[in-house]
Amino acid sequence: MTAEHTDSQIMSDFVEDLVTVIPAGGVGSRLWPLSQPHRPKFLLDLLGTGATLIQDTVARVSPLSERVVVVTGERHADAVAAQVPAVPRENLVTEPSPRDSMAAIALAAALIEERWGSRVMASFAADHLIPDAESFRATVREAARVARTGKVVVIGIAPTEPSTAFGYIEMGEPLSGDARHVVAFTEKPDAETAAGMLARGSFAWNAGMFVMRTDVLLGHLDRLQPTLAAGVREIAAAWDGADRAEVLARVWPTLTRIAIDHAIAEPVAADGGVAVVPASFEWHDVGDFDSLAELSGAGGEAVAIGRTAPVGAVGARGSLVIGGVKPVVVVGVDDAVVVESDEAILVTVRASAQRVKDAGAALESA
Repeated sequence: MTAEHTDSQIMSDFVEDLVTVIPAGGVGSRLWPLSQPHRPKFLLDLLGTGATLIQDTVARVSPLSERVVVVTGERHADAVAAQVPAVPRENLVTEPSPRDSMAAIALAAALIEERWGSRVMASFAADHLIPDAESFRATVREAARVARTGKVVVIGIAPTEPSTAFGYIEMGEPLSGDARHVVAFTEKPDAETAAGMLARGSFAWNAGMFVMRTDVLLGHLDRLQPTLAAGVREIAAAWDGADRAEVLARVWPTLTRIAIDHAIAEPVAADGGVAVVPASFEWHDVGDFDSLAELSGAGGEAVAIGRTAPVGAVGARGSLVIGGVKPVVVVGVDDAVVVESDEAILVTVRASAQRVKDAGAALESA
């Protein structure tokens, strides 16, 4: 197959009028010291595959749409640009400061409309792992079809356990194709509630994947968050002109700090305007070292990532050792996690992975 034929085949697979948006924010404090304010999770190659999370994400979505827009913080813009050079620099949208997911996604929607008119936009976080890219893309194509009807569409992940780490989507009556009505969203539940949801069988994990028309999203914002809607439109109108810096500095700090789930998904679902497309693909948030150890296959043998020096174990199972140049031996501690970065060394066990978010503060107060 010639390169010319390959390029035309890729273009023929693009979803009509689809623009992919990748919000690349947050730090990932539960992966300290690998993840730092200057080096957020999405810039890391967590599994030692040779590709960072944002590189994986861009590669996964690129066959879906000709245009990819990345929204990230100003301090990370150069690193993002270096890691994903296929994304044009003009499509790298930088935030002066974090204002939560709604401001980032709404600004992307307003900028898309300003540049290219109303489009279907699909928003996917920069730091998720999805091994089956083809199945993911098939699900997005179905979600885009439903979004054209005016629904806000979420992609629901089939739960594998009664996790308390994720929000849940209650799925209702079928719509066309694979889509179903969304009855309601539930915040991260306790263990008993999560187990009950799985037993009922009509719930999916909410992975924060949204597909919708830009005019539909901005129309809902006009009604539900008018100040935010007006603000992102003003910024978008100035973005490609000489006044961008002035308008951004003046308007951005006034935007409401709110997640898209609270600003749009929950109230619009209550009015019957949200659909869910259930997904069958494998999905991982990689939210802490316990999930990273599981993905890395840390069971009986010790697993090493990002290092060439040997790792040994004596009377210890399931060790995960990341980084560092000296040999490491774990003695008598099951499920140990040892992480070395340029800034610090972390020693913990997988059962305490959620407490790592406080590690940086503990070092500062020592």
